[in-house]
Amino acid sequence: MNQAVRAIDPPAELFRPAAISEEAAEALDRPPRSYWADAWARFRQNRMAVAGLVVLVVIGILAIVGPYLTGYDYRETSLLDTDLPPSPEHWFGTDELGRDIFTRLWFGARISLLIGLLAAAIDLVAGVTMGGIAGYFGGMVDDVIMRIVEIVYSIPSLLVIILLLVVIGPGLGSIVVALGVLGWVGMARLVRGQELQIKQQEYVLAAQALGVRSWKIIVRHLVPNTMGVILVNITLTVPGAIFTEAFLSFLGLGIQDPLASLGSMISSSYQVLRVYPHELLFPALVLSLILLGFNFLGDGLRDALDPRQRH
Repeated sequence: MNQAVRAIDPPAELFRPAAISEEAAEALDRPPRSYWADAWARFRQNRMAVAGLVVLVVIGILAIVGPYLTGYDYRETSLLDTDLPPSPEHWFGTDELGRDIFTRLWFGARISLLIGLLAAAIDLVAGVTMGGIAGYFGGMVDDVIMRIVEIVYSIPSLLVIILLLVVIGPGLGSIVVALGVLGWVGMARLVRGQELQIKQQEYVLAAQALGVRSWKIIVRHLVPNTMGVILVNITLTVPGAIFTEAFLSFLGLGIQDPLASLGSMISSSYQVLRVYPHELLFPALVLSLILLGFNFLGDGLRDALDPRQRH
């Protein structure tokens, strides 16, 4: 048996050690990447997320420059040109007052995006602040903040928003305030849960042992390490605020004429859907693209920023 094994042994010269220096052997196969660079690389591999980002960038650019492309003002009316179909003169047609739909559409997209971003900014500031304080200090501070969060969270948000708008009146500022009053609680709970885990890490305990002030630990260590879940939550907050504004405008409590938003345009055009479908088609299409774009972006960020996906 041993002779058979020796008979099939390959020649020893085929297994000579490779001639490689010690420095080359210890060299890395590829340069190291930071957490954010690695997340960006994974994000680019998600085609739906990249498509959502591209759609949002295009809509954002059109919302800025679109109202100035046709030469019409979004408030300009013409009773001789009411309900016109799309044409070279009016690319998306006109509405019941003869206003150019293309101009009003991108001005309305600007207002809707502004509402969503402002609501997300309020959620970010208030939610991260309250959640960070509750998660870091714990004890009585955590109990008091969480009881406030639970009380606010238990109130039907849409009902409170409608009541606030009835009291303070509809308008851009009123909608942003109404959305911000109740929107921060979800962010606060999310940040608190993350920081309850992170504050037990060795680098946080070391900072505490060295006497670093609490607010510096929160700002430098806790909040940056929760940025992944915060960014994902923001991408879902913006479309939620835009959809809520559209619903409020549909009820007549949103943006008022002569201003326009996607919701107000849908609200004023759904009654003539069968006769002039183009008046509803374009704002509904842009609203759908915005909502889908943010949802695809949020899904992509969730996968890209998940440390368990890193390799």
